[in-house]
Amino acid sequence: QVQLVESGGGLVQPGGSLRLSCAASGGTVNTYTLGWFRQAPGKEREFVATIRRYGGGTYYGDSVKGRFTISRDNAKNTVDLQMKSLKPEDTAVYYCAAGRGIILSSVSSDRQYDYWGQGTQVTVSS
Repeated sequence: QVQLVESGGGLVQPGGSLRLSCAASGGTVNTYTLGWFRQAPGKEREFVATIRRYGGGTYYGDSVKGRFTISRDNAKNTVDLQMKSLKPEDTAVYYCAAGRGIILSSVSSDRQYDYWGQGTQVTVSS
């Protein structure tokens, strides 16, 4: 059983930056693929980014490519999401997720992830 706790959300102006962090515990975290998803009001949950176990490969949703960077620290059992050039449409609750045995073609599917954090709100507004 893996527990995930996100932090770092808040209010930021358009064009600004924010860094989210997710602390993982309760399992052999470095054997898990760790990802970030987001959900805006009235919309379906959207894939943001994922990083494979042992840091082997990062993948991003089309809407965040070039602006967001995912990284992990296996010694500290954390996964971060650095967000730059934020837009109002990035406003959402951001969730950290963990899963194992996820094939490459399915990394963007939320059904592949077994554990989820409680989410952290990111609001981009002037």
